[in-house]
Amino acid sequence: MHDGCSGHHTTGKEIVDKIRMMGFNTAPLAAPLQINCTHCTTMFAMTFMETPCPSCGMVYGVTPCSAHDPKAVKAAGVGY
Repeated sequence: MHDGCSGHHTTGKEIVDKIRMMGFNTAPLAAPLQINCTHCTTMFAMTFMETPCPSCGMVYGVTPCSAHDPKAVKAAGVGY
């Protein structure tokens, strides 16, 4: 089921589902990413592969292969 870095996930839900399935959602990022929440515009530090916005609960995810790139972080939904 693991496709390495070749997987193409277009939505935040696909990313979050994938990292949850692989057990990476609770893995810490090597370096925090500064994220501007698309739902409430709060700026926060994303510290895990799956991190909710502390203000509104919008869940964000990033795959391990892209964890260094803030552009690869995708929103999955509030409370997802």
